[in-house]
Amino acid sequence: MQPGFQVLKRRHAVGKEWVDPFRSIPVANISDSMSRLNSGSARLRPMHAGGVLCGPAVTVKSAPGDNLMTHMALNMAVEGDVIVVDAGGDLTNAIIGERMLAYCIAKKFAGIVIHGAVRDSGWIRKQHFPVYACGVTHQGPYKNGPGEINTPISIGGMVVCPGDLVVGDEDGLVCVPRASVEALHAKAAAKFKHESETFAAIGQGDNNAAGYRAQLTRLGCFFEA
Repeated sequence: MQPGFQVLKRRHAVGKEWVDPFRSIPVANISDSMSRLNSGSARLRPMHAGGVLCGPAVTVKSAPGDNLMTHMALNMAVEGDVIVVDAGGDLTNAIIGERMLAYCIAKKFAGIVIHGAVRDSGWIRKQHFPVYACGVTHQGPYKNGPGEINTPISIGGMVVCPGDLVVGDEDGLVCVPRASVEALHAKAAAKFKHESETFAAIGQGDNNAAGYRAQLTRLGCFFEA
């Protein structure tokens, strides 16, 4: 093994039986159920026409502006995978463009996340293949390495391990650790169900005025008589 320059096999991945159940739950509800502490950087935004990203991660750590390891990851991913690339958040050079993404679509991957830049953004905006990135540049990448595949990475404080479940919608991204999917799904699904059921009652009463006043009073807030 050579830390910093190695290609590893993914030993485990979240089961396919969890992908569709999580796909139907908003990222906000999943994030709330994880104490709002395991979300991707707010810089990572959806670049595609629309649609949910959901699948097990193939992780890539690359030098900023270099996509050698991303190309290798495309050869290792299988149908339903999400390729998650930490390129340092650098926007100088694009890591992917339409040709690589067309390959991802042909291979039926579930999406790609680039903590860095993409190009061919007009083409990406017309596709429903999920693409998340920090920005856009026309400048192409280098292919020199180094980098790593299938090692733990961190994107904006969100740790992603190979095989973890990555979910994305219009609000952004969240990573669910593989060992936590069952417990997290039950909690997030219950929260989504509760919030959905409360919509019918919105506006029929106050906005929990007594509860918020009591909280403000405990915090020492002054109320004018």
